[in-house]
Amino acid sequence: MNKTYNPKKEYWEVLLKRPTKTVEDIEVTVNEIFTEVRSKGDSAVAKYTDLFDGIKLEDFKVSSDEIRLAQNQVSDELRSAIDLAKGNIEKFHAAQKTERIEVTTTKGVECWQEKRPIQKVGLYIPGGSAPLFSTILMLATPANIAGCKEIVLCTPPDKKGEINPVILYTAALCGVTQIFKIGGIQAIAALTFGTNTVPKVDKIFGPGNQFVTVAKQLATKYHVAIDMPAGPSELLVVADNSADAQFIASDLLSQAEHGADSQVILVSTSKGLLEEVEKEIEAQLENLPRKDIAAGAISNSKLIYLENKEKAMDMINEYGPEHFIVCTETNDFYLDNIANAGSVFIGNYTPESAGDYASGTNHTLPTNGYAKQYSGVNLDSFMKSMTFQKITQEGILNIGPAIEIMAEAEGLQAHKNAVSLRLKKLNNN
Repeated sequence: MNKTYNPKKEYWEVLLKRPTKTVEDIEVTVNEIFTEVRSKGDSAVAKYTDLFDGIKLEDFKVSSDEIRLAQNQVSDELRSAIDLAKGNIEKFHAAQKTERIEVTTTKGVECWQEKRPIQKVGLYIPGGSAPLFSTILMLATPANIAGCKEIVLCTPPDKKGEINPVILYTAALCGVTQIFKIGGIQAIAALTFGTNTVPKVDKIFGPGNQFVTVAKQLATKYHVAIDMPAGPSELLVVADNSADAQFIASDLLSQAEHGADSQVILVSTSKGLLEEVEKEIEAQLENLPRKDIAAGAISNSKLIYLENKEKAMDMINEYGPEHFIVCTETNDFYLDNIANAGSVFIGNYTPESAGDYASGTNHTLPTNGYAKQYSGVNLDSFMKSMTFQKITQEGILNIGPAIEIMAEAEGLQAHKNAVSLRLKKLNNN
């Protein structure tokens, strides 16, 4: 890892730069595929599935027989683990439900807010070298709690045209209504426009590589909402001499193994800890099955020494990490002052892996600095807030004159007339 000591603030932007391609490098490809899927539908999806996934498919939809077969291929031990995680995720997200809010703003004027589910949602589940079935738990569980009517899942097939059994098992368990063997840009395009096979959705959820992230952003140009621009995973740890170097190294490597374009950063007020963690990373890396992938991410990552916690806090908020681990003697200082982070993990015994799988919080989080503007996925991500108002005769008499004055000041005579006619009728009576 690259070590830096007391970097000046003017160099932070360069130091903290993510190892990602620019949008311009990617969007030409994404636009081309979107245009073709929009005009040619399933045939374009088949073309790009063959090109990118190396498999020719005539039928993208997963059958009920495939789902049944998959259920018998998941071990009892893994089923139990999934059940535990699902239970905790359900508890945490169900607790986020809110009741109808009612307010009488003026006598005779009642206003209220209710939440309604988004009707059709699309879930993108990365495949590749690691089948992320845990992301299904994180997305389909709150979608069901919210009451979404259609939950459509897309995930890339393997070279045999199959989906990992645990993905199919988890999708069925969590109430996904349709599953398709489609990955990458073509999956996002299919969910955006709809094809003869794949339904068009109202909002797309799920992480992916940089191509998927740009594809999701492009989808918003076609009246489809997205959860957030969630790209390659990242982790920032702040730690001092109270932290366990072995634990910190394991946390950094847990994110590094997601992909070579992931980034992990350790910020510390202890030079000694940086040295210990670096040695631990080298030792633990040797035993990882995904050593080459993790090593690629580690090469893009940083060990940063800062002389005090105030400077450390400023840098962390500047970076806006997706995952933020706090292992210091002054945890409360960081918790009180963190402004930009997707999800926060506190203490030596709170690994980031817990949030990825089973603590109950959601692991679909903003990356690439978007934690400054976006929240992670939560129950409200699958819902819309609708406002209502009901005004009586007394109510329009109370607020009508103010509306008339304001509408006239803006030069909107028809707005004024809509109130004036009503007031005139009431006054005449």
